[in-house]
Amino acid sequence: MPFRNVGFLFREFIILVVKPSYNQENMHSVCRITTCALTLCGALTLTTAALAQSSDQLPSAPSAVLVEQQQRQKPPAPPPQAKPAAPAPTPASAQQKAAAAQDQKADSLSAPSNSNAPGNPPQSAIPDNATAETIHVGVNEVNLIFTVTDKHGKFIKNLTQNDIHVLDDHKPVEKIDGFRPETDLPLRVGLLIDASNSIRDRFKFEQEAAIEFLNQIVRPKTDMAFIVGFDTTAELTQDFTNDSEKLSHGVRMLRPGGGTAMYDAIYWACRDKLMKTASPTGQRRAIILVSDGEDNQSRVSRDEAVEMAQRAEVIVYSISTNTSGMILHGDKVLQYIAESTGGRVFFPFKIEDVANAFSEIQEELRSQYALAYKPPDFRADGHYRAIEIEAQNNKKLHVRTRKGYYAPAQ
Repeated sequence: MPFRNVGFLFREFIILVVKPSYNQENMHSVCRITTCALTLCGALTLTTAALAQSSDQLPSAPSAVLVEQQQRQKPPAPPPQAKPAAPAPTPASAQQKAAAAQDQKADSLSAPSNSNAPGNPPQSAIPDNATAETIHVGVNEVNLIFTVTDKHGKFIKNLTQNDIHVLDDHKPVEKIDGFRPETDLPLRVGLLIDASNSIRDRFKFEQEAAIEFLNQIVRPKTDMAFIVGFDTTAELTQDFTNDSEKLSHGVRMLRPGGGTAMYDAIYWACRDKLMKTASPTGQRRAIILVSDGEDNQSRVSRDEAVEMAQRAEVIVYSISTNTSGMILHGDKVLQYIAESTGGRVFFPFKIEDVANAFSEIQEELRSQYALAYKPPDFRADGHYRAIEIEAQNNKKLHVRTRKGYYAPAQ
């Protein structure tokens, strides 16, 4: 460093200036004096600059060791925050779990509407988890629709409240709150037509018979109907309407093909269509089922379909498409569904008799009674309660109604 020679250079400079003789004797030192003077000036300049600046203001390149130490001292980067875990589901009762399992099982039974159908209004989207309307709650009153016939099948339309006896859960009903003949009650009808390959050869005639039935039964101001065709899946070709042209178009849109998912179609029509209808003056809910009764594609069972019809207070009228002249397994299934819900089954022996079956259904829907009562020893426990109605003064009369109902669960 030049700072170490500052004192020596300064001493040499003083000697050369003060002793000229020395300078003369040593002329060869002139160059040396000049060099010392210049070096001294440079040293003074560097010293002044060094004092003017602090070490913090001077740029410096950190060494590799310092960089490594600084990197070690840096706090580690925080790990990415994990998404908060979903809250654990609250425990549900056994009944709630059973209901949830049934809803989940039936979620895939939704029948899509045909959006390409001209004149077909868009179907409103209903959430799968929406609570279905329960008819039996409120004042714990049971409402029934029943039909009375004689031994020849003729409708009896002149009965009074004193002519019948009602058993609820095998116990006699002490008081009937309401009784009246019903010939003009608004109808809510679902026409379910089997469109599987098994009925292809008679499908066209069934379509025309169904159209004629709808033209006669649906009154423009009070009644409404919808059309569902089913093979492997159910297809809603016409939603609720009282327009006969739209209903006829919905029937003609059906095309046969595929397997048979009859139970699914009944379940869906009751749960997602008929159960969601309500009227302050009352109504009759019915399904007209045209099929051979041979189910091979449904995800719900026969008993589950019947239970849903009973919960929705739907009467099922079955028309068999079996024209073999023999009662087959499918015919027995149709009979079971109809009788469990208070309806009838028809076995046309030839294809032309299908139209007659529609006519008989039409007459029956206009020849029924409405009954309301409070059940004895009623408990809101969700259990099934059987219903029996008898004609007291004439044991030969046959009373037909649904076999029972499900009490609401608290």
